[in-house]
Amino acid sequence: MKHESARFQAAIERFDALHREDPRLVEVEGQRIPYEQLYARRMSEWLERVAPEASEALQLAVRAQHLQRWRIPRDDYPRDRPGYLAWRRDLGRQQADQAATVLAEVGYDNEVCERVAALIRKENLRRDAETQALEDTACLVFLQYYFADFASEHDEAKLLRIVRKTWNKMSPRGQALAATIPLSASHQALVQRALA
Repeated sequence: MKHESARFQAAIERFDALHREDPRLVEVEGQRIPYEQLYARRMSEWLERVAPEASEALQLAVRAQHLQRWRIPRDDYPRDRPGYLAWRRDLGRQQADQAATVLAEVGYDNEVCERVAALIRKENLRRDAETQALEDTACLVFLQYYFADFASEHDEAKLLRIVRKTWNKMSPRGQALAATIPLSASHQALVQRALA
């Protein structure tokens, strides 16, 4: 699945440099690294399981999906459903535009730049296999690495809703991979209640 072209490597290095600007640090195995840099690595790692033959465009989109996400804080939007949706829409546009700019600067043509941007904006979800693979990857990263912390901050009713929405966004392949993620007994029970 790996693409070793010079421009692919240059794009990944540029994306990772932007991820390293994230002021939020997390500790992993005794090392403090920027939150979004870790997230991007986890996305690329999961993509190898979701779509082992992923195209170059999909690999680039997965790596850039949260490009400088911290620059558009959730708190800048109303704390309701329309505010959340507006925040997600604006994030997707900004991240897609920034990724396309980086790709053009390292030598990709307009067709690849536009394809990566469309994937990041999650256009044609369900109808486009690559967009669905990106969504599956994001859901799997959430379930493996972020669900436990999220669960500790929210009540059960909200968690049941989130689990159902996450599950429904995934393809059957994504759901099968999700079933392989080890969860604590309490979180496993919660997932089973959500999907019952």
